[in-house]
Amino acid sequence: MALKNVTLRQLRVFEAVARLLSYSRAAEELHLTQPAVSMQVQALEQLAGLPLTEQFGKRIALTPAGTELAQLARRLGAEVRATEENLAALRGVEAGSLHIGVVSTAKYFAPALLAEFRRRHPGITLSLSVNNRSLVVKQLANNEIDLALMGSPPKDFATVAERFAEHPLIFIAAPDHPLAKRRRVPPEALASETLLIREPGSGTRGALERFLEEHQVKPQATIELGSNETIKQAVMAGLGIAFLSEHTIGLERQVGRILRLAVAGTPVKRGWHLVFRADKRMMPAASAFQAFIKAEGARLLKAQVGG
Repeated sequence: MALKNVTLRQLRVFEAVARLLSYSRAAEELHLTQPAVSMQVQALEQLAGLPLTEQFGKRIALTPAGTELAQLARRLGAEVRATEENLAALRGVEAGSLHIGVVSTAKYFAPALLAEFRRRHPGITLSLSVNNRSLVVKQLANNEIDLALMGSPPKDFATVAERFAEHPLIFIAAPDHPLAKRRRVPPEALASETLLIREPGSGTRGALERFLEEHQVKPQATIELGSNETIKQAVMAGLGIAFLSEHTIGLERQVGRILRLAVAGTPVKRGWHLVFRADKRMMPAASAFQAFIKAEGARLLKAQVGG
């Protein structure tokens, strides 16, 4: 492959295709036409001498050569962006971009944090993605985001995790649920209940499974739901009880639609962390956000959701 003939534009286009696994979505993100995206990828395939994608019906997948080039595109893209931010810093201009990944439970306070950060640093361009824990971990591993706001940091690759606030997890129920009247609920009482649980890969589900295993509780039934909002609606409808972050139920608790159950051993105290790869080159924008979270994260979170 004649790498010297590859352009940054070709790599940028292919990185979007590889990340989104869609020519049309890549074209939309890059503000290009789909034929223009296809032409750039075809040109890159000619230079590589190998196919980079495979078509399976309406979906595409990366070939081994495509996976290799996608990794190169991500590395070079990060290096170009880092150089741009360093040059901006040398010019004394607060600029640059910041890509932040947020686990879905943190979406109840993350926008308020970012809004305040942007008010203080208007020259920085922010990008926010919200996913469950497993996808945020994958983004970190692939260097697709600069920083993550999450509970427990990943353990399968080296990261730096800076705890900035408490994160209590509790059992909740509708006000008319029989357990809501009890001043103390032993964990074994949960065995006769229907538990509404998050999908695999959710940090909240992992914490629940550890709690149940620790107390040797096996609920009679579970119903898997894909979001905190759906779970809260199901709890209010009387479908079952749930284990969620206390930071997700502020409004419903305030108006009396959801109550915290006094289950012994709860709240389960975890922490909110700012996480980044241990080998991450911290650019000025990322360093500014790191300092902001250390100084203001806990206060702003409490003002937004309590706790």
